Amino acid sequence: MDHRSDIQDFLTRRRAQLTPEQVGLPTSGRRRVPGLRREEVAVLAGVSIEWYRRLERGHIGGVSEDVLDAVARALRLSEDERIYLFDLAEAARPGAAPRRPREAVGLPLRVQWLLDSMTLSAAFVSNGRLDIVAVNALGHTLYAPLYDSATTAEYGGPNIARYFFLDPGAHDFLDDWGVSASLTVSLLRAESGRYPDDTALRALVGELATRSAEFRTRWDAHEVRVHHGGVKSFHHPDAGLLTLTYQPLDLPVSSHEAHSLTIYTAEPGTPDEDRLRLLADLAAKRR
Repeated sequence: MDHRSDIQDFLTRRRAQLTPEQVGLPTSGRRRVPGLRREEVAVLAGVSIEWYRRLERGHIGGVSEDVLDAVARALRLSEDERIYLFDLAEAARPGAAPRRPREAVGLPLRVQWLLDSMTLSAAFVSNGRLDIVAVNALGHTLYAPLYDSATTAEYGGPNIARYFFLDPGAHDFLDDWGVSASLTVSLLRAESGRYPDDTALRALVGELATRSAEFRTRWDAHEVRVHHGGVKSFHHPDAGLLTLTYQPLDLPVSSHEAHSLTIYTAEPGTPDEDRLRLLADLAAKRR
């Protein structure tokens, strides 16, 4: 991957999103560029203009963590964005050793036992590329459109990003496809910063960028998310409109692969809980 280009694009876009008013700088006259000027970021970060220009061009050699922290504060980066910047900087340093390639590993059987014990929650395990590598019965039933998708059959397994961007049916399944799609890309963006030498991830991003203009636009925006959770609504073929809360949890089962356990639940005493129980009954009958 072109780490310097990623640094340049990321910092340029974040600088363009800030206004002088947001950071307490005076405004005067017409501005030729949106957002802050490079000189203004340099002043806010307490570094020389030439130093910041080099940094924004991706020349990361010799830049200390203190300087990166100062730039992150000047650009009002979120914690996720700050982590991403540090990951890019580490990968772009001259002479940086390539990170050890990640190897696909099988999950311990105890993980599937854990998933199967959750009968009233839909749960699945995914890796950093958003392949679903383990699922419980209710999770499979909830995501039936994904499992039935041609994208799953074509690649021999379910991948959330492929389904969202390459299967038109995903627009109907997800109540707010745009929000889910943007979150999906921001997770892949963060993963690419953590593991820039992951050839499988690079192949996935290249494929999606080639085949989906919607993915390409979001990828170029350099939005980054590491931690997430919230509420998601589905138009499920068996249960109708279903709104669930979800929470991903890190699952440290291997030193060679990043895994996340995602659990979907319904608010107790709501129609959504009744619909989720309906899917749980269907899942039990299909086992």
